[in-house]
Amino acid sequence: MNKRFFSAVIVILLAAMALSAFSQQFPGFSKTKTGLYYKLYKTGTDTLTPRTGDFVEFDMIYHGKSHGKDSVFFNSRKQENPNPVKFFLPRPGFKGDLNEGIVLLAKGDSGVFIVKADSLIFNTFKMKQRPAGIDSNEYFFFHIHLLSFQTAEHMIFREEEVLKKYVEDNKITAKPNSMGLYIIETQPGSGMKIDSGSQVRMNYRVSLLDGKELFSTFERPEPVKFEYGKRIDTPGFEYAVSTLKKGSKAKFIVPSSLAFGRRGSGTIVAPYQSLLYDVEILDVKTKAEYEKEQTDNQKSEQMKTDSLKNAEAGLLEKYLKDNKINAKPQPDGLYYIQVLAGTGPKAEAGKTVKVHYTGKLLNGKVFDSSIERKNPIEFMLGRGQVIKGWDEGIAMMKQGGKATLIIPSAIGYSDRDMGVIPPYSTLVFDVELVEVK
Repeated sequence: MNKRFFSAVIVILLAAMALSAFSQQFPGFSKTKTGLYYKLYKTGTDTLTPRTGDFVEFDMIYHGKSHGKDSVFFNSRKQENPNPVKFFLPRPGFKGDLNEGIVLLAKGDSGVFIVKADSLIFNTFKMKQRPAGIDSNEYFFFHIHLLSFQTAEHMIFREEEVLKKYVEDNKITAKPNSMGLYIIETQPGSGMKIDSGSQVRMNYRVSLLDGKELFSTFERPEPVKFEYGKRIDTPGFEYAVSTLKKGSKAKFIVPSSLAFGRRGSGTIVAPYQSLLYDVEILDVKTKAEYEKEQTDNQKSEQMKTDSLKNAEAGLLEKYLKDNKINAKPQPDGLYYIQVLAGTGPKAEAGKTVKVHYTGKLLNGKVFDSSIERKNPIEFMLGRGQVIKGWDEGIAMMKQGGKATLIIPSAIGYSDRDMGVIPPYSTLVFDVELVEVK
C-alpha cells in the first residue's frame, strides 16, 4: 500500500474512532472469542498470515482517552524519526491481546484493534497502577499496517546464504572453526599471546556483511583498552581475540549464534545477522606489567603537576614584570585591571550578565574566545557557574566596561587538567561586560 495513502487512512480512522470510541457495541467491528474487537482492511495481495514466533514488522499508531481527551500515545511513523515496530510475535498474554489481531493480517493489510486498557496496562506494560486520567472502563485503539513477516527458520536460512555468498565473493579460503567462527589472520603477531587478565590495547571495526559500519576505533584519537576476560563485545569476538598476539591483524566473521542471535541489537543489528570485525592488536601486557606502568605514569604525572605548581608564582611574577603591570592583587590573588569604565548598571550577585571574553595562558596562547564565536557567555553572577576569579572580577564592573582579569589557579581551575589549560595555570582574560539584567 502507498505509504502516503496509508497515513491518510490512519488519520481518517483516528477521527472516526474518536467519535465512536466509547459506544457500547463498537459498531462496524468484529469480535474474537476472547473479546478482541477488530476491523480489517485487506489492502495487500498476500493471503498468508503470521504465526506465533514469526518476526513481524509493522507501522503502528495507538491512542486512547487521557484526562477526558482522545490522545495519541505512540506513532511509529513520526516524520522526524520513523521507526517500524519489530519483534518476534509472542503468544497472547491475556484474553483480547493485540497479538491475536496481528495474526489476522497478511502482508500489506491494515487493521484497527480495540484492547481493554486494564489488560494492556497490567499485563503487557506490567504497571502497578493506571496512569492518571485513565479509568477501568477505557479502551486503547491500535491502528496497524503489517509491512512484513518471516519465520525464524527463514531468517536463519537467509543468514547462512548471505554468509556463504560473502565468503565466496571475497575468496575466503579459511575454514570456520567448530563454532562457525571465521578467524582470518592477515598479519601474524610475534609478541605476547592474549590470555585471561591480559591488558590489551587495540583498534577494531565492526560492520555488517553488506559493508555497513556499526562502530570503529580506528578514527578515534585513542584505541580501546580493556582487560581480557571482562565483557567488551560479542562472545565470538572475545573468543577470536584470544587467538591473537601483540602485533596481530585479523578479520573475524562472527555468526549471529556468537553475536546477538535471535535478539539482535536494537535498531542497529537485526536478529540472525552475522558480523564482520577488523582487528589490530597494538599492545598486550600482563596484569602486573600494566599495574606497574600505571603506577609509573601516575608518579610521572604527579611530578609534572608538582613542577607546574612550584613554577606558577615565578611565571606570574615574570608576566607582571614583562608587561609592566603595577596593579595590586586582591586578597585572594586576583589582578583587576580596568581598561574602560562602564556607565551602565553594576554587576551584582544574583544578576544575569552577558560577557565577551578572550582567555589566554601566560605565554600568550589563546585557549578560548567568545569573540571568535560571536556569542558572549551568559550566566548568573555569584552562583558558582563560572570560576571564582570570574565571579569576583565581573562583580567589579559596570555594563559597557572592559577589563583584564589575571586569575591565579587558586581561584581558577587549580590542579585540574583542562586539556588546553594545564594544572596550576594562571589565566589572563580580556573581558567586556555587554549586559547586566
